[in-house]
Amino acid sequence: MTELLEAPPAPAEEVRAPRSWRAFGGLVPFALYLLVFLGGPLYFVISGALSDPDGQPTLENLVATVTQPQYLAAFWSSLKISLVTALIGAVFGAFLAQAVLTSRPTSPLRRVVSTASGVLAYFGGVPLAFAFIAALGQTGLATIALRGAGIDLYAAGFRIDSLTGLGLTYVYFQIPLMVILITPALEGLQPQWREAAENLGASAWAYWRHVALPVLAPALAGATLVLFGNAFAAYATALALTSGTIPLVPTAIASALSGNVLANQQNVGLALGFDMVIVIGVVMVAYLALQRRASRWAPR
Repeated sequence: MTELLEAPPAPAEEVRAPRSWRAFGGLVPFALYLLVFLGGPLYFVISGALSDPDGQPTLENLVATVTQPQYLAAFWSSLKISLVTALIGAVFGAFLAQAVLTSRPTSPLRRVVSTASGVLAYFGGVPLAFAFIAALGQTGLATIALRGAGIDLYAAGFRIDSLTGLGLTYVYFQIPLMVILITPALEGLQPQWREAAENLGASAWAYWRHVALPVLAPALAGATLVLFGNAFAAYATALALTSGTIPLVPTAIASALSGNVLANQQNVGLALGFDMVIVIGVVMVAYLALQRRASRWAPR
């Protein structure tokens, strides 16, 4: 009995090993899920983009996506609407998040904005397109109300199924997404920094210019990149709102995969998908690098 009580404890490695294996085993289902539903389609897209209809390696599909006018127009429209809506969403979302954080933690404004942002950031597709058509369509409620007030949007050239109307629709979910992304970074600004700046005679603008904005710059840039990728990959909202009349990369992929291509270019749709994977991959790598830089100022 005394020997048992005095026996040395098991080495730390022996105690931790089963626990680490259990943690690794918990990742196996998720890894299999990624392999089947992400790795498989990704391999299919890449292999098809680099092959001709007979299965022989070729780069003609990728060349077609950057030389044919309809695909160049799709890329230009996607890049333009993604950049503009990302910048608008970043600016207004950052201001809204800061306004909410300056309110009391128990204020209804903070609860309402936080809850609404979590819902509206992922509200898209056909329901969002229908909501904007019902509000800003040619016979929409807001259009009729503005027309009664002497403001005729359609007489001024506005159309809900135009690139401007589509951009306005994208901004609807870009701003809430920015609120979600930038709120943790804004919460990481230490009150002591502002107090120290004020004690040294700095104004509010000087504090934001020389202290807060340099600290927030990586987080702001990373969140804007996420908004860009979010708009670039949006498909259902654009298709439901414009019926494919605006050239965008996602709608061009759908058109190409449905057979609307030239002879012997059946895999151009997969090449467009490969181009989109590259764009989103660059965005995510840049986002992770910026997040790593921003994490240096995170509270510990």
